[in-house]
Amino acid sequence: MKNKTDRREDLKRKGLKSTRHRTAILEILEKRTQPATAEQVFFELNRAGISTSLSTVYRELDRLVNKNLVVQVKLNESKKALYEYNRMIHKHYLVCLGCKKMISLDTCPLKAYEKQLEEQTHFRITDHKLNLYGYCPECQAKGLPHKG
Repeated sequence: MKNKTDRREDLKRKGLKSTRHRTAILEILEKRTQPATAEQVFFELNRAGISTSLSTVYRELDRLVNKNLVVQVKLNESKKALYEYNRMIHKHYLVCLGCKKMISLDTCPLKAYEKQLEEQTHFRITDHKLNLYGYCPECQAKGLPHKG
């Protein structure tokens, strides 16, 4: 995990002023194992004694996303965006429709398929997103729907 000096240097390299809010937001997201909503970041900032408004959190998250320090994850079933620290790792998720838990996949299952598509279509693919939706074992044990 990075220290505050490293985060400040990251902000400076991206042309952003190192503010208390920005470094705290990066620290909060870096410590999390799951992406967070802006509201969750807002509450964690307040718990840490950093007074701010929710609109400021949204603005700062947008700036950090635009500078590629934070990744925005949008899930189909939710209108809310989720944010995570950009560890520069290509990720896909299994998303539980019951408890909303997100499990990161260790490998990309689309690499070979992407190459095959490029050869067939001569389309140069530069990126893709994949989230798989279903129910985790805990939610299935509670009787939530499962694949039939």
